[in-house]
Amino acid sequence: MRATIVIAAFFIGLGAGAAHVAAQPAERVIKIAAKKFDYTPNRITLKKGVPVVLEFTSADVLMGFSSPDLGARADIIPGQVARVRIVPDKIGTFVFFCDIFCGSGHENMTGAITVVE
Repeated sequence: MRATIVIAAFFIGLGAGAAHVAAQPAERVIKIAAKKFDYTPNRITLKKGVPVVLEFTSADVLMGFSSPDLGARADIIPGQVARVRIVPDKIGTFVFFCDIFCGSGHENMTGAITVVE
C-alpha cells in the first residue's frame, strides 16, 4: 500500500512538471524581408533577456545579416528561411547590416535593434 502511494505521488509530480513545461510561451518570431536594398522592418525593439527568433527571407539575391554587437550573423538565401535566435543581454541600440555585397545601394542596407529593460 505504501509503495503504491509513493509511486502515485511520483507520477502526479511528473504530470505537474509536464504541465509547467507545456505552459511556457513560445519564443517570439519576427519575420524580416530582405530585398535590394532594404530590410522590412528595419527597426526592431526587443526586451533584455527575452529570447526572440528573427526569420529572414529574400526574394531576389543572396544577402547577409550581421549585428556584431549582438553576436548575430546569417546568410539569407533566396527561397529559404534563415533563422537567428537572439537573447539580448544589454540595453541600447545596435546596428545591423547586410554583409554580402548585393549591388549598388548595398552600403545603405541597414537597420537597428533597440533593446529595452
